[in-house]
Parts: sequence; structure tokens; C-alpha cells
Amino acid sequence: MHATEFAKLWSKLSKDYKGVMDEALAPSLTESQLVVLELVAEYGKVKPSDLLPHLATTPAAITTLLDRMEKNALIMRERDSVDRRIVWIQATPFGEQEMRRGIEIRESYWNDTLHRISTHNQQLLILLLGKLANKPAAPAPDPEAVAAGTKQ
Repeated sequence: MHATEFAKLWSKLSKDYKGVMDEALAPSLTESQLVVLELVAEYGKVKPSDLLPHLATTPAAITTLLDRMEKNALIMRERDSVDRRIVWIQATPFGEQEMRRGIEIRESYWNDTLHRISTHNQQLLILLLGKLANKPAAPAPDPEAVAAGTKQ
């Protein structure tokens, strides 16, 4: 298998990407904050709990992240008019501006990186990464085995 070689290359690429993004987004934005702003742009207003499936972190860390974003005028929080326990998150105009800047930085990085390989190989890479990123569906049960009451 090629797991070791893949792991080394993936680690190198990830480290390079993170370094470029950290430096280029600073001082007003982090990559996690960019993800939050993109989710808010995609879904409109969101609740902090809506962010959990998209960020590999804890609810407490999301609260800290949102506190920092609010302090830096990237988002604003608003209580629900019906249920005061619900807090909605919205991007500010500055947050939207920073999101656009972050997307441009990310696109520029990946365009420069992907430019090293042909368009055909870019499409193939995306296809293969999609296969790795998406868990395969569980195999359908064998109808004959189900009818016979046995396992597959």
C-alpha cells in the first residue's frame, strides 16, 4: 500500500496550506472564522449548535470562537424574538468583506497549487479525493439472505 507516502505528502501539503492561510488571513481572520462566515453566508442566520457538524471542536470552543468574532466585528449575535434562549449569528458587513477576502486567498492558493498539474489530472484528483472523503454507503442486504433469515 501507499499509506506512508500518502500520509507524508498530505501532511506536507496541509502544513503548507495552513501556513499560507494563517499568514495571509492575519490579523483579522482565522481559517475557522472563515468557515463560520461561509456557513452563515450559505444558510443565512445560524445557531451556534448548527456549526458543530462543520467544525471539529467542542461547543465551548465554538462559543470562544464566536466571542472573538463578535469582538472583532465579524459577526453579531441576536436573540430570537419568540424563544429568547435561541441566539442567532449573522455576519456583519465587515465579516462579509473578510469572508470574500479569505475566499480569494484560498482560491489563489489552490489555483497556484493545482496549476502544477493538467486540467485532466485536477479533475481526477478531485474525483479521487471525493472517494476518500465520502464514506461508502453500507452494502445493501442480500434479499435472499433476508428472506431466509440469515445474515449476509
